[in-house]
Amino acid sequence: MAVLIYAPGVVIARALGLPAELVVDALVFAAIFASLAISSAILRNALAREGLPGWPLALLAFAILGVLPAKTFGQREHIAVIELLPALALYALRAKGDRPPLWAILIAGIGAGLAMAFKPYFAIGIFCGLVALAVHARSRRIFFGPENFIAAAVVAAYALGVVVLYPGFLSTIAPMVRDLYILVGASLVELLKTPAVLIWTSLIFASVVLKRPGRIDSTALLLLAASTGFMLAFFLQRKGWPYHSYPMIALAMLGLGYTVAIRRPLDRALGMFALATLAVTFGQSIIWFNWAFDKAFDARPLWAAVANLGPHPKILAITGEPGLGHPMVRALQDTWVSRQQGLWVAGYLRTLHNAGPLEPGQEAKLDRYAARERAMLIEDIRNNPPTVVLIDNYSDHWSDWLRDNPEVAGMLRDYRLVTTINDIEVRAKTP
Repeated sequence: MAVLIYAPGVVIARALGLPAELVVDALVFAAIFASLAISSAILRNALAREGLPGWPLALLAFAILGVLPAKTFGQREHIAVIELLPALALYALRAKGDRPPLWAILIAGIGAGLAMAFKPYFAIGIFCGLVALAVHARSRRIFFGPENFIAAAVVAAYALGVVVLYPGFLSTIAPMVRDLYILVGASLVELLKTPAVLIWTSLIFASVVLKRPGRIDSTALLLLAASTGFMLAFFLQRKGWPYHSYPMIALAMLGLGYTVAIRRPLDRALGMFALATLAVTFGQSIIWFNWAFDKAFDARPLWAAVANLGPHPKILAITGEPGLGHPMVRALQDTWVSRQQGLWVAGYLRTLHNAGPLEPGQEAKLDRYAARERAMLIEDIRNNPPTVVLIDNYSDHWSDWLRDNPEVAGMLRDYRLVTTINDIEVRAKTP
């Protein structure tokens, strides 16, 4: 799903001769407007009945979906929240005792199913929201809404499609993810130190302080409980990457906004507290969502050096960093040599070795994954020799990796060093 969700944008971009990034961004914005329109239609009567300000909530939701993601815009977590919003609106409507129309049930179920198809972790957020509503209503009826069965059917159909259409995912990729990708992660202390946790805690605390006296509103409870579920997913993934925290922050911020909207009258001190919390957490979130990209290597200074080596070169990168070769290859209308965006297996294996010794059996298994990746690289170089090779000594010492892999190094011995930019060697084929 992480690949398929972007396929329509690529197809449309090729048909229109436009950059894929531009078309994907446009499609995501179209999805945002559609999600907000559908959610507003589901909740319109309930909001009017309770005298709640629809437009301020809609504008806050648009800011959360369209502005807050910053450089995580279009990531799976971002798209999942867009898809999930109609389902949350429908759950809120059911919690108020209203009966949603059939069209809303269908859209909500499909959206929730597509969101969960991205990552199984996302089901935790939905489940926590449903549990909170069930406890609030002292009834399990919310679990048996037809939208939940539709969502389950979508996930089941997706899983069946993977088995039938992409068997290599289960036989090749899934074991490698299990044996290698999951092993690399941040400690609990490191995760607790991330800005995401402080931002989320601030939003939850402010929501509790601003809650109307008495029992918590069911919609606010739904949003905050779903946010808590996505917070658990953030910890379970153990990477600590900013985009992993987007759902927990987005839903907590929406929950705070709704809590403020339903509290009337709101005295001046509490109003200033609410406004300050939203403004500060919004700004801090944008900084956080930009952080990983600001820390990563900016490959754009390389573009001119590569372009000067001739039109449409064929590029290979010895790196574990996916952002080195892309989007440079598309921007310069070059050709990417490898079937992979980088040597991520070798990169993760180096990270594990730096963390400490591995068990002998585990070492042998991971070495087999690295050998397969290296064999693919060698085959790609033989079948489609590059004219430009980028060797990344910025994110890690990949020159050392080349020395440790003489077969690959021997195939690149005829490439002369043209320039070095930010510890990235640019090598070109010797005439």
